[in-house]
Amino acid sequence: MLEILEHTIIDTLKILPFLFITYIVMELIEHHAGEKTERAIKKSGKFGPVLGALLGIVPQCGFSAIAANFYAARIITRGTLIAIFLSTSDEMLPILISEGAPLGVILEILIIKVIIGIVVGVVIDLLQRKNNIISKSNHEEIHKICEHEHCNCEEEGILKSSIKHTIQIFAYIFIISFAINIIIHTVGENTIAGFIVNIPFVGPIIASLVGIIPNCASSIILTQLYLENIITMGSMIAGLLVNSGVGILVLFKANKNYKENFQILGILYVVAIISGISLDLLI
Repeated sequence: MLEILEHTIIDTLKILPFLFITYIVMELIEHHAGEKTERAIKKSGKFGPVLGALLGIVPQCGFSAIAANFYAARIITRGTLIAIFLSTSDEMLPILISEGAPLGVILEILIIKVIIGIVVGVVIDLLQRKNNIISKSNHEEIHKICEHEHCNCEEEGILKSSIKHTIQIFAYIFIISFAINIIIHTVGENTIAGFIVNIPFVGPIIASLVGIIPNCASSIILTQLYLENIITMGSMIAGLLVNSGVGILVLFKANKNYKENFQILGILYVVAIISGISLDLLI
């Protein structure tokens, strides 16, 4: 156990400086482009799903939560919301970057998520054209919601907010990595990977269930399992497609039409499973 703990500490400490630098960059992007992004999404109209999917891949503070509020106020369409949810990757991107994942792999994952987001979002808007009534009011009462539990980062400086994000995500990574290392040591990596790979469709289905959890821990778990070669890219993408940070949680709080909310969640889950299984068959 001590050996596993020591191994986990060394591995996680290695990524700490890279994680901090990544969050510094993310905070700079948020502070300089956040308001422009919101204005663009408000004015996107019928091009909402395309713009939403493209903006969703950019690491921004609470973008999925903002989108959920906009949808509840009928500022954006259902297709735009779903496109944003599908393309948003929560903590996946900073972890892949800090872990030194190949640039080609990162771009491949992002492109796949954007394409799926655009296609599904456009189809949803075409099928539900009558229900896509966009409000013309300003809705100035809708304020920015910072991602996860890191509220009020708007009021904090870039450095303080970056340190706060880094510490929390570092703690998540350490705990999850320690748990994964214990399981691998006890059961064996080949046994775990074999169980997921050898049983058809089980990987994307399980990963999608993990992805539904409205917390950054789920995206960290999925990304770490992929980096450890325990799950396939298809399984990871399935989980990340249905995962939108706290976006779903905010949707249920802001939008009182719970039947509609469950429909959106169901669409995300079905799209995630189908996409994950398709990718596993193709790759």
